Amino acid sequence: MKTLPFVAILISLFCVSPVLAHEEHEHGDAKHSPEKMWADILAKDQTLATSVAFDAQGRLWRASVRDRHVLVDYSDDLGKTFAAPAALNPEAEAIGADGDSRPKIAIGKHGEVYVSWTKLLDKPYTGDVRFSRSLDGGRTFSAPITVNDNRDVIGHRFDALTVSADGKVYLAWLDKRDLAAAKSKGEKYSGSALYYAVSDNSGKSFAANVKLVDYSCDCCRIALAAPPHGAPVAFWRHVFDDNIRDHALARLDGRNEIHRVSHDEWKIEACPHHGPALSIASDGVYHLSWFDNAPKARGLFYAQSRDGGQTFSTPLHFGEDTRQAGHADVLSMGQNVLLVWKEFDGKVSSIQLMRSNDGGASWTDPSSVADTSDASDHPQLAIHDGHAWLSWNTKLEGYRLIALKDVP
Repeated sequence: MKTLPFVAILISLFCVSPVLAHEEHEHGDAKHSPEKMWADILAKDQTLATSVAFDAQGRLWRASVRDRHVLVDYSDDLGKTFAAPAALNPEAEAIGADGDSRPKIAIGKHGEVYVSWTKLLDKPYTGDVRFSRSLDGGRTFSAPITVNDNRDVIGHRFDALTVSADGKVYLAWLDKRDLAAAKSKGEKYSGSALYYAVSDNSGKSFAANVKLVDYSCDCCRIALAAPPHGAPVAFWRHVFDDNIRDHALARLDGRNEIHRVSHDEWKIEACPHHGPALSIASDGVYHLSWFDNAPKARGLFYAQSRDGGQTFSTPLHFGEDTRQAGHADVLSMGQNVLLVWKEFDGKVSSIQLMRSNDGGASWTDPSSVADTSDASDHPQLAIHDGHAWLSWNTKLEGYRLIALKDVP
C-alpha cells in the first residue's frame, strides 16, 4: 500500500464551460442566452442521472427520470433486472437531472422509501423542491409535496436528502429567496443560501424551512450525510469574500456553526457545477472529497476530520489532472474507505478507484474499475452486506452495479 503525497503540483486541464457559468453573470448572444439554455434544459425528457440506495434486505432502489417523470424501481438481483418502475409525479413536469442535479433516494429505519427532486419552472434558473414517500415497500407512493415554503418563482434547487439515525428525514437545497430580497433593496448578494427542512413523521410533513447559511455557490451539489448520532452534516462549496469558492461544513442542528474545510482560494465568478462528497461511518470520522481549480490547488482532494468537523487533515491530492479527474464519491466503512472518480483520456471515460484499509492514512494506487466510450453519469458508491458497490449509468452499456470487494 502506498501513501500518496499531500501536495500535488500537476496542472489541471479542467475548465468551466460557458454553459455552467454563474447565473448572475450569464451573458452572450441569443444562441447562448439564459432563456435559450433554459429552454433546452426544460425540453429534456430523459437523462443518464440516477441515484441508488440499498435497504436492509439487500434490495437496490433506484431513482431516475424519463418522459418528464421521476421513476423509482428496484432490483432483487443486484442490478441485473429491475421491477416495473413507479412514476412519482402523476403530471409530467420538467425535472432537474443533469450534472449535480438529480432525484435523490433514501431508505428509512423501517424500510420507508423517500425520494426528492427539483421541479424546474419556466423562468431560467428557477425551481421547487419536491418530495414523495412510500411506506409499503414501493407499492404506492404519496402525492408529491413542495418542501420549500417560499413559493416565489426563484431558485429552490439542487436538493440533498438523508435520514438521521433517529429516523428523521432531512432535505437541504440551494435557495435564492435572500438574493431576491437583497436585489429588491439594491443590496449586493453573492450566490445562494443553503436552506433545509426536517420531518419527524416519516415524511408526512416538514417543519418550517431553516436557513443554514448565506452565500453558498449557485449550482454545486450539497453533500449530506448522517453521523451515528445527532443531526446530519452538510458539506458544500461556499462563496467567501472576493468570490473565493472554497468549501464549508456544518451540522443541521440549528446552531449554524460553520467550519471552513478548504483554503484553496479558487476565485471565480462562475459556478463549476462540481460539488463535494462526504461519508461518515460508525466510527464517526468525516471523510470528505472535493474539486478545485485554484492556482495553488488544482484537481481532486481528500481530507478527514476526527473531531466532528472542528479540524481537518492536510488535503491529499488524487486523480490524474491531465485526464480531467473529477466528480468523486467517497464511502467509509470504518477503517475501509473508498474513493471513486471519473477520468477522460480524450476517447474513453473510466471510473478510477483508490482504497484505504487504515482509515484514510494510506491508499492503494488507483485502478480502473469500468469504462465507456460514450456519455456517462457520475459514479456513486453504495454499501450492502458490509461491502462497497459502484453504481454507474452509461449510454452504451446501460446501468451497471459493480462489486468492489474483488477490485484490488
